Amino acid sequence: MTAQPPDPAPEETPGLEPGGSVRPGDTPPESGQTSGLSHREPEPPRVLPVLTIVLTVLAALLVAGIFVVMIFQIW
Repeated sequence: MTAQPPDPAPEETPGLEPGGSVRPGDTPPESGQTSGLSHREPEPPRVLPVLTIVLTVLAALLVAGIFVVMIFQIW
């Protein structure tokens, strides 16, 4: 057995005009909603973005240092 769809079929809903709209003053047909209250979203951690930026800057400085050593043959 198949479950009924959450939205009513327009051809079976009384009070609808052609095209599925309702007449002025009529209440639209009831349909499923997904709005409502939910649990509070957790705050994202602040450590990970800061750590990522610090590691990226350190890696860039390391690569730049390697290029300086290779160009000037300091070692």
